Amino acid sequence: MGELVTFVVSFFKNGGFFLYPLALIFIVGVSIVIERTIFLTVETARNRSVWEEVVPPLSAGNFKKVLDITRSSSATIATVLNYGIARLAHARRREDVEKAMDESMLEIIPRMEKRTHYLSALANIGMLTGLLGTIVGLISAFASIANANPAEKASLLAASISVAMNNTASGLICAITLLLSHMFLEAKTTKLIDSLEIASVKFLNSVVERRENDGGGDVPQPTRPVPPPPAGGRPGSARGMM
Repeated sequence: MGELVTFVVSFFKNGGFFLYPLALIFIVGVSIVIERTIFLTVETARNRSVWEEVVPPLSAGNFKKVLDITRSSSATIATVLNYGIARLAHARRREDVEKAMDESMLEIIPRMEKRTHYLSALANIGMLTGLLGTIVGLISAFASIANANPAEKASLLAASISVAMNNTASGLICAITLLLSHMFLEAKTTKLIDSLEIASVKFLNSVVERRENDGGGDVPQPTRPVPPPPAGGRPGSARGMM
């Protein structure tokens, strides 16, 4: 452990100025990765727990119980189901309920993707900062040997090139780490959003199935009763009288 600390200190000490902004970029990126990973993991577990609790009353058509469960939870899946159940009270068509749930997804998705897109920008900035440190190191290398003693030129050139390569390596490490983290978080976010969309479809199918079993379905009912045929007469007798 002591050797590792000594190596890191020496690396920064001999790496030049640009290693410090690179380290700051790396720390900010890793902080975002840790925060987003914790958030998405916790949110996935909460959604699974709420869905397992909602499935029995939803299958039984007990939407009041479903509403009680979703209102007591702050999980994202509870928000989606709340929108759908609230719309059920005023709409009979599946499309209307589906639009309400799509509206909730528009509210939720930005929260899922929050700060993740910064990682790709930080990776590019880190790589370019390392490249800039490399160029500055090479410029310093050639400037240091221009008027140096011939006996010292080799050592001066080696020291300056070492600074340049340290910046190159640091920029690549920062960029590769943050890009891989970005890919990981994108996959995790997509999986969570897909699970919410699947839950929405299952909820809509359950609602439609329940209404069909109750005899209503999505077909509008007549607004006034159909008049009965004349008593004692045949269906064609009215035509004969006209």
